[in-house]
This record gives sequence, structure tokens and C-alpha cells, in this order.
Amino acid sequence: MALVALFAALAASCGGPPPVEEAPPPEPRRVVLTIVGTNDLHGHVRALPYLAGYLEVLRELRRDDGAVVLLDGGDMFQGTLESNLLEGAPVVSAYAQLGYDAVAIGNHEFDYGPVGERSTATEPGDDPRGALIARATQARYPFLNANLLVRETGARVSWDGVTASTLFPKASVMIGVIGVTTEATLSTTLAANVADLSMAPLAAAIAEESAALRRRGADVVLVAAHAGGICERFEDPDDLSSCDPAQEIFAVAEALPAGAVDAIVAGHTHQAVAHRVAGIPIIESYAYGVAFGRVDLVIEDGRVVETRVFEPQRLCETGSCHEGTCALGEYEGVAVAPVAEVQAAVDPAIENASALRERSLGVQLSAAIDRTRVAECPLGNLFVDLMRASRPGVDVALTNGGGLRADLPAGALTYGQLYEAMPFDNRFAIVNVRAAELRALVEANLQDDGSFFSLSGVRAEARCDGERLAVTLSDERGRRIPDDRELRLITTDFLATGGDGLMRHVAAGEDAVTLDDGELVRDGMARVLEQRGGTLAPGDLFDPARPRVAYPGERPVRCAP
Repeated sequence: MALVALFAALAASCGGPPPVEEAPPPEPRRVVLTIVGTNDLHGHVRALPYLAGYLEVLRELRRDDGAVVLLDGGDMFQGTLESNLLEGAPVVSAYAQLGYDAVAIGNHEFDYGPVGERSTATEPGDDPRGALIARATQARYPFLNANLLVRETGARVSWDGVTASTLFPKASVMIGVIGVTTEATLSTTLAANVADLSMAPLAAAIAEESAALRRRGADVVLVAAHAGGICERFEDPDDLSSCDPAQEIFAVAEALPAGAVDAIVAGHTHQAVAHRVAGIPIIESYAYGVAFGRVDLVIEDGRVVETRVFEPQRLCETGSCHEGTCALGEYEGVAVAPVAEVQAAVDPAIENASALRERSLGVQLSAAIDRTRVAECPLGNLFVDLMRASRPGVDVALTNGGGLRADLPAGALTYGQLYEAMPFDNRFAIVNVRAAELRALVEANLQDDGSFFSLSGVRAEARCDGERLAVTLSDERGRRIPDDRELRLITTDFLATGGDGLMRHVAAGEDAVTLDDGELVRDGMARVLEQRGGTLAPGDLFDPARPRVAYPGERPVRCAP
């Protein structure tokens, strides 16, 4: 050490350079990205001014240390008069005001079909995706999908306004976002609107697109997925004990290469997730705009070093934003208030729908008529009874639990309430079936855990015969229906053209189906209600002690030897 000091002194005395002191390493560049996710709005635009209030709080919170990224997991449009009357345009306008960065395409984005009143392409020049493409080209943000393919060529779809992914900077971070939709899409919308499409597996499509985004310079890769999960508790994002591991988005996360994706905004199941699966934060926040999800990504020198997953945040502390009774509280220590500019963006759609929404159907409900997707319920039985009454001469009516979207509240029934319970512009379809085919359909439905098929005009009793489930059909007077009897079944065009697998059990296939281009199913039901008037009670529609479809245990029914 003495020699070093001596040489340094000699160098200084000879006019040499002074010793260089080592500079401390620079502080890592630290950015916080707050990912806000919504999903399954289904046209409930009344919620959006309240969501905007939370976004204002978060954007102010991130003003000095990062940015907010706003994504939607799909099924934005179909579901309310406000949205459906204008084929989703009010949602796109409000989303632009809210500052969405990208959205996924959900299965119900295909429901509108061509631009205009027709829900399927029937005239020359009709585009079965016309309404969807119109919304995508209207938007100032990208519609994303990486796993929808053209069936004939296997290439990704190429539609105006739609791309597989997007790449953009925020707070000096390059962010890539990929969109995908559930592999069930082709069987959960009108078949005619997607007949020329096929699906690539979600995980493979995401992995391929993520690698491309990383090559293009993405520091962070996010996914907006119309595929979801189900969890019940959210206190610990790493505790998956309350989650269903068989859900689609969980399987996707498990199949992705390590490091491919930094967070997923999910949707489709109308449930909630706020968990890490295979190290990937996943958020999903129920449906109809009642809540949003949030993940904070802490990034240092272009690398995610920490993730914070928040519980689903409900917009209203009390009340409902859909009914105008929402009471907002505080978020991040700041009072939340609805945003006037977003309210102004949705007000024209609300006004446009008001007269039709409030139209009385002349019926009083003594109590709420409830729904469930997976079992017999008062609402399902009401709908099939009204369908059968609207077309005299049919023997049986059938509809699916997935088409029951809202309970009917007690009191005077309005068209708007009926609309929200059945928001799809389905047409009637008559299917000629043999009783044996209907019996096989019921057997298969009872052994499945998907949409329950409600029936009117027949009763079904299932029992276990060893390992086999056997169903007996009888008419409403209790007389057994022989297998060879021909039945005229009324249902929706969605089911009659392949939705929910109904037609797998009809040997004649399309030749057995007659589509009705007349009134919508919903309007036929409204007409019957207006003609009948009076009072309806849930107990008149469903008696648990004497169900229309009786079976051992719960669905899916399993017969043990």
C-alpha cells in the first residue's frame, strides 16, 4: 500500500492524471405498471362512468412512477338494449373515452352477424362478421385475436381492425398484448357466423406470438383472454385451494413456456380469479361491469421483479350501478366519483333504449323468477312454456341454461327485464325428432355439467340401470311416450344449428330443421305474456318435489356398478 501511495504521489508531482475514483452503480430504473382488467361487460354501459372514477384514481397514483394499462377480456357488447340496439357501438365509444389499450374478442362478439337487423347472413353480400368488424374499425384501440383461423387455409383471420397482438410504450416500458378466445367459441355463438372458422390451441398461439413480441423488443407481455377460471377466495393469490384447476385459463397458464407471459386478463366464465398460476398473475372479475381486476408489475431495467395481485374490486360499496343506486367509497385513500365525460358518452344509448325498456308486458310477478345455468329452474321452465305457447301445434319446447342471463324481479314485468333475461336475437326453429332421439339427448345432458336443457310438453325420469343411465319420457298426463313417436320440437336457431351439441343426437341433421324467419324468440314470448296478463309465481313454474326432469343426485349424473 505504501508503494501505491508513493507512485501516486510521484505521478501527481510529474503532472500525471489524478487517481480515478470508482462511481457508485446507477440506481435501477424502476417503473410500476398497474394492469386493470375488465371482462364480460355484456353491454352494461351504465357501469362505465363508475369504472372511470377508479381509473382516474389509479392514473393519478401512477403519475410519477409508472402507468396504467387497461385491457378487456371480451364479450363486451351482447346483453342490453342500450348496446344491442346499436350493435355494440355505445360500448366502443365509452371504451375509447375510458382509454382502453386493447380488447380481446369474445364468443358473443359474433352474435350480431351482419350489420343490420339480420343476425345471420341471408342476403348476397352479407358478411357474417359485419357487425363485429364495424365495431373493430370504429375503435381507436385494437381488437385482438391470435387463435381464430380460417378453416380452409389454417391461416389466422385477417379482418379490418383485428390483429393478433399489439406493441406500445408506456412509462418507457415496451408492452406487448396478445388476444385469444376460448376454444368453445365455435359452439357458443350462432354456428352460421363462424362456420368457416377453426381454432388454434390457446397456449400454442400465445407462446408463438409472445416470442415474436419479445423479438420486437417487448419488455412485458400481457394476454387478454376470453377464457377463464373459477375461484372463491382471494386473500392469498398463491393459495389455489378454492379454485377449479380444470378451468381453461389455468390449463393455458400451466402449458405456457416459463417467462412467456407476465400477466393474464381473463373472462368468459363470469366468475373471479385473482391468483398466480404457474407463476403467472391471472385476474378475472365476474361480469356485467360490477368489478375490475388489478395486477401491479414492478419493473427494473426492463425486467419484471415483482408482481402484486389484488382482490377483485367491486365498483359499488352498496347498491347497483345498473339501477342508479351505486354508492362509491374510497380507493387508495381517495374518494371515487363517476366521470361526467364517460356518462355523456353513454347517455345517448340509455335514452335511445328507454321507451322500449320501460314497456309494460301486463304481467305481475309475485316473487322473483330465478335462474340457474346447470339445473331445472323457474326461469328456464317459463321460457320453454312461452316458446311452446307462441307456436301452437308443437309438441315439445327446449332451451339451454346458458341462454338465461338474468333473473326476473318481482313486480310489474317490463320488456327491458325480459330482454336482459334473454338478450340474444335468436329466431325460432322447429326440429323433427323421434322420441328416442329426444331421450338420448336428455341422457347425454344429464351426464354433462354444461347448460341444462329445460323442457316443456314432456317429462323425463332418469334412473341408473347398473352403470347405464336410462331415461323414460312421458307426456304431461303421465303417459309414456314410445321411442318411435315423431315429435315437433321448438327451440332456438342457436341450438338447432349446432349450439351446445344438441344436434348430435338428431339423425336427420339439418334436414330435420326448419328455421323461422318471423319474430324473435324473445318477442314471441313477450306477445304471449301480453295476451295472458295476470300474475306469475315461481311455484307455478317449478316444483322441486316434482321436477320436469327427475334424476338421481346432481349433474353430471354418474351411475356406479
